[in-house]
Order: sequence, then structure tokens, then C-alpha cells
Amino acid sequence: MTIRRSMLMGAVLVGCAAMAVPAMAAKPTLDCKLTYSMTGWSAIYKHAEGTGMVTCADGTSMPVKITVKGAGLTAGKWHIDDGKGRFSDVHTIADVLGRYAQAQAHAGVVKSSSAQVLTKGTVSLALAGTGEGVDLGIDVGAFTISRR
Repeated sequence: MTIRRSMLMGAVLVGCAAMAVPAMAAKPTLDCKLTYSMTGWSAIYKHAEGTGMVTCADGTSMPVKITVKGAGLTAGKWHIDDGKGRFSDVHTIADVLGRYAQAQAHAGVVKSSSAQVLTKGTVSLALAGTGEGVDLGIDVGAFTISRR
């Protein structure tokens, strides 16, 4: 009886270990960053476009196009130069592509800066940038990253 019990326990341990290996391998560990510039305007409807470069710690990089569309109580015109972003929960560089949910309250005259965190499923993007323009308002929308 003890031999059967030992064999059963051994089989259970091997099965648990086999299930744990893929779960451990799937852990997102890739560090990816975004540098970008963007120009936009808003008058109830918000629209901005820009370009950027995503670079990852594994040596991969990808030129990207950025589009922002939203609506709210907002008005202004601005541009961001030398914006920076950092992604979290990324498996491959392709994980950064897609549509991120965005909500923002903003106010700026001439020189301004902004910081925000966007999400797309489990992937998050923390953005920070400085620029010039005039903007005031509250809006919600989408921040979309696609291949350039």
C-alpha cells in the first residue's frame, strides 16, 4: 500500500511541476520603452497624431504611428516633443500594438507637461511628455499604436 501511495504522490508532483513550467515561462518580463512626438487639437472632439519608436531590452525595435481620438469638454491645440513611455506586462514587442483606454484632465498654456497611465488588457503604458500649446478640458478616448 505504501508503494502505491508513494507512486501516486510522485505522479501528482510530476503533474504539478509540468503544469507550473508553462505558467512560469509565460511571465511577461520584456522591458520595452517608447519615444514619441505628437501634434493635436481639440474642440469637444480630440484628435492627435504622431510617430515614435518602441525599443525593447531584447534588442528588438519597431517604428510606430500613434493616433489619439476622444471626446469631452475640451479645447486647444498642442504638440509634444521628446515624449517618453514605458510598457509593463509585455511578452513580445508585438504586445505593445493596439488600442489603449485613455481618460485625461488637462490644462496648459504655452509650456506644459503631462503624465498618464493607459491600459490595454494586461499591458500598461506610462507616458510623460513636455510640449507647447494651449489646452484645457476633460476627455476620454483611445490611444492607438500601430506599425509605421
